[in-house]
Amino acid sequence: MTNDAAAAAGSSAPEEPVLTLDDIRAAAARIEGAAHRTPVVRSRTLDRLVGAEVHLKCENFQRVGAFKFRGAYNWLAQLTPEQLKRGVAAFSSGNHAQAVALAAREMGSSAVIVMPEDAPAAKRAATEEYGAEVVTYDRYTGDRVALGRQIAEERGLVLVPPYDHPWTMAGQGTAALELLAETGELDALLAPVGGGGLMAGCATAAKALHPGIRMIGVEPQDGDDTARSLAAGHRVRIQVPRGLADGQAAETPGELTFAVNRRLVESIALVTDEEIRAAMQFAFERLKMLVEPSGATGLAALLGGHIDPLPERIGVILSGGNIGLRRFVEIMSTAA
Repeated sequence: MTNDAAAAAGSSAPEEPVLTLDDIRAAAARIEGAAHRTPVVRSRTLDRLVGAEVHLKCENFQRVGAFKFRGAYNWLAQLTPEQLKRGVAAFSSGNHAQAVALAAREMGSSAVIVMPEDAPAAKRAATEEYGAEVVTYDRYTGDRVALGRQIAEERGLVLVPPYDHPWTMAGQGTAALELLAETGELDALLAPVGGGGLMAGCATAAKALHPGIRMIGVEPQDGDDTARSLAAGHRVRIQVPRGLADGQAAETPGELTFAVNRRLVESIALVTDEEIRAAMQFAFERLKMLVEPSGATGLAALLGGHIDPLPERIGVILSGGNIGLRRFVEIMSTAA
């Protein structure tokens, strides 16, 4: 793919396959030494409560506190020196924003990030601390894609898409590559689904290595655009979700991510805000980990009994831990 085509961020779908295991292995080589190889955590208490052997891939311990650094760094690592000198742009509710900002800083580039006005304060503050310029918009009335493209065009920047591009998906898929290298074959793998990049990358890696593995996505109940799209056989658009899981507040799946996920994903489990809150509380009290709402949805699906039939050995990606103390206390104050 040419750099011009890359900057277009998926404006036209490439020929199949969209993504391969080799792409993900190449991404793993690019990000080695820059991204953390995050730990895989076990809990006897969790195994007992769920009734299965659970392996938690802790992307809340990734740089910037989320898996998004993998895809962002893989993206910027493939730009030319001239493109890096011009700078990059991105649109994000928070985690991709931080990832692009940090990757740009590390590569001597600059970043302009389009973020919603109501983005979590901790995520915006971190994005600015990494050196990025933040431009805000109203997520319920504005069009972040159009604004991001407008800024990129006006300033001559390269637009780094949050999920709907093979480079992004390949970077995110390295999480599953690492997980399976440590655990060996699993019966199922759960991952949160927003735009679909994490699941598309992980599903590509996992199904190529172990064709029999069940790929199960997890969405908040009020943000079920991928579940509806898979049921309909085409992408469906919903209203912007307003629940706890701000990192999964997608209106519709990505074009390229959906092309991958409709082939490789078995099902989507839906979780309520109450179940997400309970999973965050369990992670904090029993696992001694801070996990943000979107990062906790896979754990919520397990604890809520939404995986049927239940596999014997299951992997869960805890996709992020970016939540400020005040927001965490607010959420926990209403826990049962």
